[in-house]
Amino acid sequence: MQASATPRHPALNYLPALLITLVTLLPVGVVLSSLLQPAGDVWQHLLDNLLLELTLNTLWLMLGVGAGSAILGVSLAWLTAACHFPGRRFFSWAMMLPLAMPTYVLAFTLIGLLEFTGPLQTWLRGFGDIGGFPNIRSRGGVILVMSLALYPYVYLLCRNAFLTQGRRLLEVAQSLGYSPRRGFWQLALPMARPWIVGGVSLVLMETLADFGTVATFNYDTFTTGIYKAWYAMFSLPAASQLASLLLLLALGLMLAELRLRRGRQYNAAGRGDPALPLLLTGWRAWLASAWCVLILSTAFLIPLAQLLIWAWQVAATDLDQRYLYFVGHSLLLAGLAALLITAASLVLAYLARNNRHWGMQLLTRLATLGYAVPGAVLAVGAFIPVAWLDNLLIDSLRPWLSNPPTQIIKGTLFAMLVAYMARFLAVGYQPVESALQRITPNQEYAARSLGVSGLSLLRRLHLPMLRGGLLTGLLLVFVDVMKEMPITLMTRPFGWDTLAIRVFEMTSEGEWQRAALPSVALVLVGLLPVILLMRNSEKT
Repeated sequence: MQASATPRHPALNYLPALLITLVTLLPVGVVLSSLLQPAGDVWQHLLDNLLLELTLNTLWLMLGVGAGSAILGVSLAWLTAACHFPGRRFFSWAMMLPLAMPTYVLAFTLIGLLEFTGPLQTWLRGFGDIGGFPNIRSRGGVILVMSLALYPYVYLLCRNAFLTQGRRLLEVAQSLGYSPRRGFWQLALPMARPWIVGGVSLVLMETLADFGTVATFNYDTFTTGIYKAWYAMFSLPAASQLASLLLLLALGLMLAELRLRRGRQYNAAGRGDPALPLLLTGWRAWLASAWCVLILSTAFLIPLAQLLIWAWQVAATDLDQRYLYFVGHSLLLAGLAALLITAASLVLAYLARNNRHWGMQLLTRLATLGYAVPGAVLAVGAFIPVAWLDNLLIDSLRPWLSNPPTQIIKGTLFAMLVAYMARFLAVGYQPVESALQRITPNQEYAARSLGVSGLSLLRRLHLPMLRGGLLTGLLLVFVDVMKEMPITLMTRPFGWDTLAIRVFEMTSEGEWQRAALPSVALVLVGLLPVILLMRNSEKT
């Protein structure tokens, strides 16, 4: 039985995709429209006194973290992919472990370890004067912490690039008379440029979106300025105008990345070979091991050990019934967001597969744009239309109710889920879309020839084969929402605290030990996607 023909561009196919896309475009459009609003007193104050500082701090942070993560990620990727040294097999996957540590958790842990009253300086003072010890609460400290937390984005992409270059590239370098060092600089590194650019771009997006780390360091950037304008100066319009500038910066970064990649084509120089081509011996081998140990210890092992010590010290007095609510709220939010976003991702990926028209492909691109938009921007952009709709509903109820409610939608889980979906749809969409691409047209033709079509085709063929992609999408979104701070902080219902909010509140008061308990839970949850990445990288 042959499936009936369908119109090439049915409007019904566009409606669900359009609704999903509007979840992202509406907050973005609302924020950008604030640039057309007249400047208020608060905005004028920010413009005259703080905007230059926020801009310079943000740009310095992007420059420093971009360079730091590139140096760490590329060097570690080259060592573990192309060299043989003691511990190489262990470090090849262990260097991704810092991904499990939320950046703001690493921030307060290293501050607690390295500040004047911390254990390191206290121990060193036992041997004498340590004048001139670097101040961790500085711009350099922020850059160091964020580089250590975010370098795995560069590492993962670059390692795959170096692995795909294979032995042939080094053989080409040797045939040209290049030493291994010169072969790296002249051939391997330029060939890996697209992956380096991709990894650094992800790092810069995360840097722009970060709130918890810079708030912990009291280092004012656009994200902290948005929060203070909203909650300290009580000016949502000023927060929206600041958010619009941050959004323009994020969009400019996206366009710059696309321009760097345009017109460039890179081909692998052969498949990776399990036999390692470059054997490090003597001091070079031990230096490579020491470099990996230093980064892994500083970015993950030592902070995790300190968190466990702090958590053990306060567990007897701080671990009470409140943590049931923190954990329950975190799990509920993450679970609802993961289900909603994965379902929307499945719908969007399925529509894009069945409709190759440029309009559908454009909607798909726009719908997944939100991951490049900082969470503070989406929090503002989602809150404004929700507040407008809330006021409209309340006004419509006034003739019917003597005592109408003060809010209906605003300050509810609905507003949070809208912002989460705008932010993390790309996270759920990518694994689902990739899994869908593995289903060949021949498999679909065979199913249709047996009379299976429509929803039955989705249920009997697609869903069983998409199980791995759906599970990956669910898990990645779940973990991202568990760790997410600015959206949760700025849109949550009153009193609705999560593990991430508990970390923010305790670090704001300098209570590092009491922030350790929720942080350990977040780190353990964050290990789940890292394990997935390890398994996938082993298959490449």
